[in-house]
Amino acid sequence: MDSIVDYRRKPEWLKIRLPRGFKASQVVGLLKDKGLHTICSSGMCPNRAECWGAGTATFMICGNICTRGCRFCNVATGRPLPLDEKEIDDICESVAQLGLKHVVLTSVDRDDLPDLGADHWVRLINALHERCPGVTMETLIPDFQGREELLDMVVQAGPDIISHNLETVERLTPHVRSRATYRGSLKVLKYLADHGVRTKSGIMLGLGETDDEICLTMDDLLEAGCRIMTIGQYLQPSPQHYSLARYATPEDFARYKEMALAKGFRHVASAPLARSSYKVWEVLEDVHDLY
Repeated sequence: MDSIVDYRRKPEWLKIRLPRGFKASQVVGLLKDKGLHTICSSGMCPNRAECWGAGTATFMICGNICTRGCRFCNVATGRPLPLDEKEIDDICESVAQLGLKHVVLTSVDRDDLPDLGADHWVRLINALHERCPGVTMETLIPDFQGREELLDMVVQAGPDIISHNLETVERLTPHVRSRATYRGSLKVLKYLADHGVRTKSGIMLGLGETDDEICLTMDDLLEAGCRIMTIGQYLQPSPQHYSLARYATPEDFARYKEMALAKGFRHVASAPLARSSYKVWEVLEDVHDLY
């Protein structure tokens, strides 16, 4: 049985600053005014201070209620509301008003919809291309139940990077994720890479994984054509969520980054507070020549 640590006793390197400063206030105010959702808030992202201060945010589309109940995630689970068509206009207006150069889009799972929300994704990507020319985009997508026709829709819309997270190693996946599977997510990433897409994936540390399992996960991602990886610390949101097994040290993250780069990844963000969208603007500089 994996050991369990008190998730409330965070080490110094995980102390989180609250968002402050003019730019952060501008982002918070605009999001509140338009009623937009961000994974920054819904997922309790530890980097929201830095990202909001830099005038960036990860927009969470298709509502803020997920049809799945993954045990690591702080996003609400339940029956989602109907899609808000105004969301597309509001996000485009926000991107323009904030003068963003890079946009990250993610979403809850919408297993309740016939197309799982794919058309809404595509219409937003197309609208940003049209109304915010020059803005680069990363899309952190759900697995769309592995349906290739839905993945094709997102590919054809042309985001610069399509990301889909494994979240953890194969052994722990059934205990941590509610419906998505490890092999299913690898299949999604391989399908995207085979269609000429820059793909990205991430895992969390602190769920009970071993070094050998982390190494094998890297190999699996490379085999699936993924060349961009994030490695961050799992932060247990509450006593009801999956129990924290350890706090990895900054030295651990540095070692995993060296390992991943040596194996062949082109860009690796590996740090206690690294998240899927962390400093996404730096990624394209390293992988601009991929595909």
